[in-house]
Amino acid sequence: MLIDSHCHLDRIDLKPYEGNFHAYMEHARREGLDHMLCVCINLETYGRMRALVDPYWPEISVSVGVHPNDCRGIDIPADKLLELGRDDHVVAIGETGLDYYRTEENQEWQHRRFRQHIQVARTLGKPLIIHSRAAKEDTIKMLQQENASEAGGVLHCFAEDWDMAKRVLDLNFYISFSGIVTFKNAQVLHEVAKKVPQDKFLIETDSPYLAPVPHRGKSNYPHYVRHVAQAIAELRGVTFEQVAERSSRNFYDLFNLVPETA
Repeated sequence: MLIDSHCHLDRIDLKPYEGNFHAYMEHARREGLDHMLCVCINLETYGRMRALVDPYWPEISVSVGVHPNDCRGIDIPADKLLELGRDDHVVAIGETGLDYYRTEENQEWQHRRFRQHIQVARTLGKPLIIHSRAAKEDTIKMLQQENASEAGGVLHCFAEDWDMAKRVLDLNFYISFSGIVTFKNAQVLHEVAKKVPQDKFLIETDSPYLAPVPHRGKSNYPHYVRHVAQAIAELRGVTFEQVAERSSRNFYDLFNLVPETA
């Protein structure tokens, strides 16, 4: 019933599960979580991440890419990304994008890396997972310049206004809502959640970060995505089940996957 479209399973806190990832997976299933997309943020830890989640394919799919805040290995070989991205378990390229909140200076390397990821995604015909923070105009400009609409993708953990949402929707991208949508003071985002077309939204946790209410300030887990779904249901005036079903269908459409139950 539920899909977490963006999480970092190699980083979640397993102490409550005695360090046992399989025990967590059993818990997630009991919570109604059908699928998770484990998102890569750097190539140094990619191998360990794959070793952790590969036994759970197709229940867990993966992406490959380098986060804009990762300042190590600035020049990522395009052929390396292409090689990793061709793997059938890899359903997306990213997360990639621009983040000026933490790196206000020396942004040119971010621009190079972002363009490179877009080009790889277009070559492979796989969607992009985009991170954008304090970089609205440049994110949109580069998506346009690099013809990112040919690959499509998702603006993950969306926290911007309707103007940006509309512009990325026009570029063939989806909008993904995280636990931020459960925060009472996120009124601008609440308006976006009400307006996004029903066939263009996803839900996510970004675990272990950004835990939703009522777990705000604590470690986040993929099964908490149900709180995101409930918040969106209340904002849109529909049922929880409708949000869960529609966001799951959108996920499979975007990432060209067939539901495991089909």
